[in-house]
Amino acid sequence: MKRFISLILTFVMLTIILSGCSQTDNSESVNSDGNISVVCTIFPQYDWVRQILGSKSDNMNLTLLLNSGVDLHNYQPTVDDIVKVSTCDLFIYVGGESDEWVDDALAEATNPNMVVINLLDALGDVAKTEEIIEGMEENYDHDDGDTEDNHEDEEEYDEHVWLSLKNAEVFCVAIENALSSLDTGNAEEYQSNLEAYTEKLSALDAEYQTAVNAASGRTLLFGDRFPFRYLADDYGLECYAAFPGCSAETEASFETIAFLAEKVDELSLNTIMVTESADQSIAKTIINNTKSKDQKILVLDALQSVTAGNVQNGTTYISIMESNLTVLKEALQ
Repeated sequence: MKRFISLILTFVMLTIILSGCSQTDNSESVNSDGNISVVCTIFPQYDWVRQILGSKSDNMNLTLLLNSGVDLHNYQPTVDDIVKVSTCDLFIYVGGESDEWVDDALAEATNPNMVVINLLDALGDVAKTEEIIEGMEENYDHDDGDTEDNHEDEEEYDEHVWLSLKNAEVFCVAIENALSSLDTGNAEEYQSNLEAYTEKLSALDAEYQTAVNAASGRTLLFGDRFPFRYLADDYGLECYAAFPGCSAETEASFETIAFLAEKVDELSLNTIMVTESADQSIAKTIINNTKSKDQKILVLDALQSVTAGNVQNGTTYISIMESNLTVLKEALQ
């Protein structure tokens, strides 16, 4: 991966030199069209920026890098992607293991006034390390091809920070601060938009808590990987899963299947959870190994497969999280 990024960076620098890119001397660095450039790696960041910009979105060149349905763990930046990152005014990324390529890209940045938001850094001590829950495959493959044994001396953070509505409020404050510093003339509107949007996030957070408080159950079981630790911890949910959130595994061992099937029977669960990108084969195998063999498969959306087409059709961070709440209510009834 490092070699791949080094080759891309070589092309990037050649592209910049040949195109005659230069930096403005103004405190507000802007693109040649006069607009401020914002680059986001994943959809939640992109939508948060849109909500805070509101009617002033024409003031920005806003780019979503992962817009084809490829999730964060499988993404490899193109030459064009790294050019956009190295020349933008505001860059927002998650900051976990899947973003190792970012350090090299930022090292070649041509904009000395670039503002960078690392979501894990923004969380600080609230960021959670990836954990192995009872019953999970322990020697799982990370999406970079390494095994857990190769990472035993490293502290890997759970990257799925956007799946907490509480975290989203923290990130939106950081984004508003950055946008206001880059576009001081519209700072008041950005602050107003932030207040209105965080009210919506807070209201939805309260709906989640109300739903969990009213539920007859508190356990979710995933026949899939588990990117929902932040969401589960927010509302005191107990979870079981075949793999951790960053696993690249697609097949579970007999021991894992048996453990999860026994848990379904023990807890009298009526549903098995999967993420939006799962082929559901593991979930179906778990169901076939339960006593009743009649559990329903429900999909929780981890917001990792949102495409440009979805965005054009009106998909938002809140609309997906509202849909997830509907699914959660059914799963916990």
